[in-house]
Amino acid sequence: MAETPHAEPFEIFRDWFAEAQEKEPNDPNAMAVATVDPEGRPSVRMVLLKAWDESGFVFYTNLESRKGREITANPNVALLFHWKSLRRQVRIEGRAEPVTAEEADAYFASRPRDSQIGAWASSQSRPLDSRATFLGRIAKEAARFGLGAVPRPPFWSGFRVVPERIEFWEDRQFRLHERRFFVRTEKGWSWTWLYP
Repeated sequence: MAETPHAEPFEIFRDWFAEAQEKEPNDPNAMAVATVDPEGRPSVRMVLLKAWDESGFVFYTNLESRKGREITANPNVALLFHWKSLRRQVRIEGRAEPVTAEEADAYFASRPRDSQIGAWASSQSRPLDSRATFLGRIAKEAARFGLGAVPRPPFWSGFRVVPERIEFWEDRQFRLHERRFFVRTEKGWSWTWLYP
């Protein structure tokens, strides 16, 4: 087993993510986000990575959704990228912090208009009596904003997951997979191999 070619996990992520963007057929930026409720019950769902750098991994959501409420109550979360066609996955554990209002405004402004209106119309994760009700709310919000700009709702923003642990998993023949596990320390990142 060769030594890791990178001392920093972000270098590996940069290379793997770039390859996924070239070769993964659908949503290479899709990642699972795991949270827990006040009783410790886990919940996981797919979201889209919208930005990343060494400060963390950013996604956006309705803050009143289940994940938004759970992150607000307990910011410890886990992320998972699974690039099936590349036979790789990246597991990330860390704390979610709110993005700045400026970041959220800029990303919201970049979204398609229908998505902006949908953000206003959706009471995400809350019970819905029928699809017709939701479509009616979309029509109402579209009429309210007319042809004008659609501002970001006060209940819609983003989180940056600041990683504390990152694991890179790569498929190998006979299930002899390769796992590199990084932990953030006061002096930077330390890493070790893990048994598959």
